Amino acid sequence: MSHCSSVAQQDSDLTMFINCKLPTLTLVLTLCGQVHSGGIIGGHEAKPHSRPYMALLELKVPDKPDGHCGGFLLNEDFVMTAAHCQAESYKVFLGLHSYFDVNGIQELPVGKTFPHKDYDGKHYKNDIMLLQLSSKAKFNEHVKPIALAAEDNGHLPKLCSVSGWGKINDEHVSLKLLELNVTLTNNSHCAGEKLYCSEGPTGPGKGDSGGPLVCEDGKAYGLVSCSKKPDPDGSMVYRYTKIPEYKEWLDNIMKPKGKF
Repeated sequence: MSHCSSVAQQDSDLTMFINCKLPTLTLVLTLCGQVHSGGIIGGHEAKPHSRPYMALLELKVPDKPDGHCGGFLLNEDFVMTAAHCQAESYKVFLGLHSYFDVNGIQELPVGKTFPHKDYDGKHYKNDIMLLQLSSKAKFNEHVKPIALAAEDNGHLPKLCSVSGWGKINDEHVSLKLLELNVTLTNNSHCAGEKLYCSEGPTGPGKGDSGGPLVCEDGKAYGLVSCSKKPDPDGSMVYRYTKIPEYKEWLDNIMKPKGKF
């Protein structure tokens, strides 16, 4: 029996349609700590293909269902995501907005992975990873790279947003790309940790890990790492790996290959 047929028997006709178009995307990777179960909580549908750098990653992990994370395209050879999205193998989908419109989607394998050497999976420190594509991404109207913020001058960007296809309930991912504006805060739980933070009832959710934190100049300043509630009566804190803190690490990987 085919993979799509077996999935269809376990779920609805709608899910069968989705999974015959794209691989099964059952979430197995979560944000750290206590998490919301929805993707981009409080968000709304993005304008189709207004974020052409967005990537959806399918993760293959031995003896577990396929999982997925977000990511974003840096150039024709590299995608950035979170280190906690590590898997045995990957497929990268570019040019995707809705599962119902998959024409022109680029499905690319990953040749090499570069999780940060000091990644701490217990505390989600240095939660950043590069994926080198086996085949080059082809740029077009729906597939374009995003520039990275190069410097950290100590001031928080004012207007930022996150996006992703995270879970909208306990069983299903969002069928369309969602987005949400977030306000960064000087949170004590992030100070000195190479992190940006936002707080409140809205933010990235389960399955949005690895997606970009994009700020007012259109550059990626961070990537979605994890969320947790440090105090029982406090607000949820959403953490984003601060990309400018890793410029030397990025240069060491990308520049020798002539890809930066």
